[in-house]
Amino acid sequence: MAKYTLIATAAMGIEALVAREIKSLGFEDVVVENGRVLFKADEAGIVKANLWLRTADRVKLRVGEFKATSFDELFEKTKALPWHMFIPRNGQFPVLGKSHKSKLFSVSDCQAIVKKAIVDKLKTIQNIQGMLIEDGPLFRVEVSILKDIVTLTIDTTGREGLHKRGYRVDQGEAPLKETLAASLVLLTNWNADLPFVDPFCGSGTIPIEAALIGHNIAPGSFRSFASEDWHWIGKKRWNEARQEAEDLANYDQKLEIIGSDIDHRMINVSKANADEVGLSDSIAFKQMQVKDFTTKSEYGYVVTNPPYGERLNDRPYVEKLYSDMGNVFTKLDTWSVYVLTSHEGFEQFYGKPATKKRKLFNGFIKTDYYQYFGKRPRRED
Repeated sequence: MAKYTLIATAAMGIEALVAREIKSLGFEDVVVENGRVLFKADEAGIVKANLWLRTADRVKLRVGEFKATSFDELFEKTKALPWHMFIPRNGQFPVLGKSHKSKLFSVSDCQAIVKKAIVDKLKTIQNIQGMLIEDGPLFRVEVSILKDIVTLTIDTTGREGLHKRGYRVDQGEAPLKETLAASLVLLTNWNADLPFVDPFCGSGTIPIEAALIGHNIAPGSFRSFASEDWHWIGKKRWNEARQEAEDLANYDQKLEIIGSDIDHRMINVSKANADEVGLSDSIAFKQMQVKDFTTKSEYGYVVTNPPYGERLNDRPYVEKLYSDMGNVFTKLDTWSVYVLTSHEGFEQFYGKPATKKRKLFNGFIKTDYYQYFGKRPRRED
């Protein structure tokens, strides 16, 4: 099987985490760059990466990379690439584009030129007269130009990114992306034998992602991908990969995951989302204020994305919530607590400085991930 260069796109701040996932899946030649991770894989690897990557946004296949400072150069070098190896006679290939700090700055012109170059290549190689009939499988092409270096890719994931797991029946006003929720969980040392709590669960994304991780369920199990319809990968390979993922799932793992929220409507949404993915028995959702949280467990993890107070009117309410959190969780010194918020005064209201902070982006919002490490379990001699 051929080896391809794949690009896993990633949100700023979690590239290293995406790279760790890619390495854990057995891929080689992993290179971390800003906003993306490059690695080598064959056809089966394209399938595996889409099914299993929890924190990446998309998986793209790099068709070519070259320098271009003129439209003629862009056209000729694009046409020279082996597009016929990937796109069939009836393949749909819309061209997306972006350009930064480059002589070729008109994105619409670059898109049109790349489209024309691919059309010319396919018509020549496939001996097609007249127009191409694009009514077949989807091959989303992207032309990305950075400092005059052109990268041409085909998106193996599809119209919707990897964060669209397929289980979200409903959501709140500002839902956390599933990929970021999985990142928050994977940035902790939580394991499936310990309690896991999200006291601001909203539509249940963090608890659901934790349950998927705890049961070792592939996050792509519940959705389809563009490359499922690609002739050179084949349905058989996808079916085998899905069956292997099902065999690797550990449904017998007992989980103690709790999601709570003050809004009873969001609890109903969370339950519906968990039910959609078959995890109703793995997560307990309940309406509760954070100040009422109690536990008898000696060790556990809190991972949460509380309100930020982005609007000035919300600040007093949010700061009171942070204070309530501190009153509850700072007493649990054997528990580890992880909180994502954009509020720069969080530690002051929580009442304790974080053990560690990590900068992350929730969409376009710059946030900090405040990490409070609990005392380790005592070892028996």
